This record gives sequence, structure tokens and C-alpha cells, in this order.
Amino acid sequence: MLSRASVVVRPVARAVAYAARPAPVAALRAFSSSAKVASGHGHGPAPPIIVGPGAKDGEVPTAYDQATGLERFQLLGDIAGINVFDQDPLDSSRIGTKANPIVVPATATSRIIGCTGSPADSHDVLWYELTEAKQRRCYECGSVYQLAVEH
Repeated sequence: MLSRASVVVRPVARAVAYAARPAPVAALRAFSSSAKVASGHGHGPAPPIIVGPGAKDGEVPTAYDQATGLERFQLLGDIAGINVFDQDPLDSSRIGTKANPIVVPATATSRIIGCTGSPADSHDVLWYELTEAKQRRCYECGSVYQLAVEH
């Protein structure tokens, strides 16, 4: 049997144990930030315009009027006669070897490529992630690819 005294003492013991715990320490790390500096205003080149001018009232907007971001970047490049995204196919007239691989230009440290074989379309497209650390060989045709990062 439980006595009434043990029931009363138990909550008191919990309160004492809880009070004896160390208090949580508040974060002492200071948060700081630098002043906001915008492009233009004498602090470097002006930011590129990535939004279109929009359509005038009562007119249907064209792609030039409403394009934004990368689509606008590509559209402005097409107007200027510049191919802003390198979409030309790689050399498929030969099979790359370890000594003479097919060089894939890139601006990043990795790129996804698709191999269709040599001559072109001799097998289904096989996709590979190519990194600058090592060459990749196609499982189907044996062609070797190497990434050339342009800095």
C-alpha cells in the first residue's frame, strides 16, 4: 500500500531535482552583418536588366516585352547575333581514346553529357556526369570524354 505521505513527497522531490539542474545558457554569439551595397550608384557596374519593358495598354505583349531571366538573356543574345548558350553538338566523327579524348568545354566543374556513339546515332543516348577529376568512357561505344573547364 502506498501512504499518502509518499504521494505528496514525490512531486516535491521532482521540483527539487528540477531546480538543481543547471539553467540553459543563452546564445552568446553575436550576429552582425555588413552594410548593404548595391550595384550601380558608384559601386561597380549596373545590374543587368532581366525584365522586359512590358506591353502598352491595349496591346498583346511579345516575347521581348514579357521575357525575364535566362529566357530574356537568350532572347537579347539572339537579337545581337550571339549564341549565349553553347548548344553545338560535340565532335562525333571519331571515337575518343584515353590518349586523345573528346574534349567537352564547361564553365563549371561538372557537366552532364549524352553519347550517341560514333558515327552519330549509332546507339541510344547514354547520359553521363562528367567531372574534371577524371575521364568518362561510354559503356556502349567506348568513346572517352574529358571536361575542359574554362575559367
